[in-house]
Amino acid sequence: MNPVEQFLQSHNITYTPYSHPAVFTCEQAEHFHGVVPGMIGKNLFLIDRKSGRIFLFVLPIHKRADLKFLAKEFGVAKLSFWSPELLLEKMWLEPGSVSPFGLINNKDKDIEFYIDAEIYNAELVNFHPNINTASLSLTREMFHKYLEIIPYVVHVVDLDSK
Repeated sequence: MNPVEQFLQSHNITYTPYSHPAVFTCEQAEHFHGVVPGMIGKNLFLIDRKSGRIFLFVLPIHKRADLKFLAKEFGVAKLSFWSPELLLEKMWLEPGSVSPFGLINNKDKDIEFYIDAEIYNAELVNFHPNINTASLSLTREMFHKYLEIIPYVVHVVDLDSK
């Protein structure tokens, strides 16, 4: 059992695990959508280099993120993607294995967490448990319970309202 599953079980959060071949892209993840029920999330790690603020933004796999719109939502001038080195430093993760569960690893608690309303309100969501050869499926109730336990403010953004 991996550390994410241990964390969830220690907080009485139920989930359904799925094993699959390694997934590195959204296109590869969509291939498993028929096997793994529920909404698949994609995760963008972004930084405002001017201020140094770091963000995790989670959205449904089928949506595109407009970085200019998100910069306004986050209250910064310009966003860019993190480097793999910063991702490893802040979350102990490799690209392709990132999810909201990676926040467990952020010892500095210096990542700001944003999530699109569609995935926040989905009946069933799927995320990697910090490895890209598995997915965990959680009901909305269990996912929200996880979000209440972690020490982060959850900012819900409606990409459909832009």
